[in-house]
Amino acid sequence: MSESPIFEIFDGLPRQGPGSNECTEKAFRTIPSVPDVSRILDIGCGVGMQTIHLARICNECHITATDIYQPFLDELMENAAKEGLEDRISTVCASMDDLPFEAGEFDVIWAEGSIFIIGFEKGLSYWKQFLKEGGYMAVTEATWFKDEPSAESLQFWQESYPDIRDIPDTEKVITSAGYNIIDRFKLPASAWWDDYYIPLEKRLDDISDKYKGNTEAEMIIEFSRKEIEVFKEHSDEYGYTFFVFQKNANK
Repeated sequence: MSESPIFEIFDGLPRQGPGSNECTEKAFRTIPSVPDVSRILDIGCGVGMQTIHLARICNECHITATDIYQPFLDELMENAAKEGLEDRISTVCASMDDLPFEAGEFDVIWAEGSIFIIGFEKGLSYWKQFLKEGGYMAVTEATWFKDEPSAESLQFWQESYPDIRDIPDTEKVITSAGYNIIDRFKLPASAWWDDYYIPLEKRLDDISDKYKGNTEAEMIIEFSRKEIEVFKEHSDEYGYTFFVFQKNANK
């Protein structure tokens, strides 16, 4: 079975979703008590810009990075080797809904721009078993920033991710799943443009001719262009929020 063209379209980009090293570091610094020697699980890591930055800022950590697409993991390790960080990162090619780890194996679980794939509630529930008691999770999730977003934004999200919630409702899901919220902050628009949408726009222009006649690829390209245009017009209405929370020992 051939790979979906979505992997080739997004391969080689700095990131496979919104984010920035600044946001990764800001979220990490909000965790109050990461052990000196910590095990971090980065789920749906893509090419791992955030994985490598976590390795930079957490000197004694070991990070296990998972993705379902092996070429992303290969690129991650090539980039880690260039910075001399390969000894602090290992990779596992696995689906985020079927992870090959032991219960309580990790101090921190990290997921930037990926939990929507499994579903927010399912991810919080399933991944929780891999955290130690009192362990932390840090995820980005799409949220509404306005109570009454435009019809265009509503239609786009109804088609692409109807489970999007506002920030208070997202926090209710987190606490109901047995976590205590430590912090949260909105990602700035620059975290969508600088390392994601601007390189993605160029990639779409470069590959559109190659995929003419490939229905699946053409749909992905068309959707990606629409996504960028909607964000360009309505970035004040929605975006990613970074949530950092702790596993509650009582639930």
